[in-house]
Amino acid sequence: MGVSTLAPSSADDPLTYRPVALVDLLDRVLATGVVITGDITLAIADIDLVRVSLRALIASVGALAPPEPEAAA
Repeated sequence: MGVSTLAPSSADDPLTYRPVALVDLLDRVLATGVVITGDITLAIADIDLVRVSLRALIASVGALAPPEPEAAA
């Protein structure tokens, strides 16, 4: 069984540790979209009372809309 790490395999890659501005990160997220999921469980004395599953899609309208066909000239 192999061991996987989160560290990059090569230190020679110049883009490995490049800092990213918040504006650039937000632009990438809105251009492609991101899904955030989570579960919340309320319990008393190890008895589950309420379970809430959350999903949120964050994207720009342009990223989600299908491309319009171009008119022939």
